[in-house]
Amino acid sequence: MTSDNEARDEALAAEYALGTLQGGARLRFQRRLRSEPVLLQRVARWQSLLGGLDHPLTPVAPSDTLWKKIALSLPAEQRPPASRRALPWLAAACVALGLLAAAYTLREPALTPLAVLADAQHHSQWVVSVNRQRDVISLAPLQPRAVRDDQSLQLWLIPPGQAPVSLGLVDTETSRRYALTASATLTEATLAISLEPRGGSPTGQPTGPVLYSASLTAAQTRG
Repeated sequence: MTSDNEARDEALAAEYALGTLQGGARLRFQRRLRSEPVLLQRVARWQSLLGGLDHPLTPVAPSDTLWKKIALSLPAEQRPPASRRALPWLAAACVALGLLAAAYTLREPALTPLAVLADAQHHSQWVVSVNRQRDVISLAPLQPRAVRDDQSLQLWLIPPGQAPVSLGLVDTETSRRYALTASATLTEATLAISLEPRGGSPTGQPTGPVLYSASLTAAQTRG
């Protein structure tokens, strides 16, 4: 059986891998990593699990206008005459500068990890990711959990001091995306998954037990 300390370390390792562990808590965790190999293994496992959420970054070739700006940025004595632009050294320099320019024009991932929903024993079960505009989130199961045929899992967004807002039913096998309305802001809200009758809550509010949850901080939801 997993102890409370092990469950807490698992949750901390997930937050560290996601980049949501901040401030003094992150510094203390990093000090522990230097002397606790088991904790380092937990982080490595989470980094491997979350790595699949990343999207490859595709370089974009610089335009002719950018090439001209690069040439004009060189000192006058190093700027080649127009008639000599085909010299080998200039071609090599352009390739190097082009690679550098491409590094600054990479396509951003469509979704980035935001938080991990855990159960009462701090076992991480779901990864929540968000798009750049903060108006779409996705929910991906880490350890799929089956529910009875007469039951459903339902995702809720709970803004501070407000009633829960249903985002929809949860797919226990694959990731699913949810659109957020203007009133359903993520700022310092809580995300939760409850167990409901098949098809979802009949009242528009959670009726069953909350099985998984995570509280979002302002740092996590800042765009």
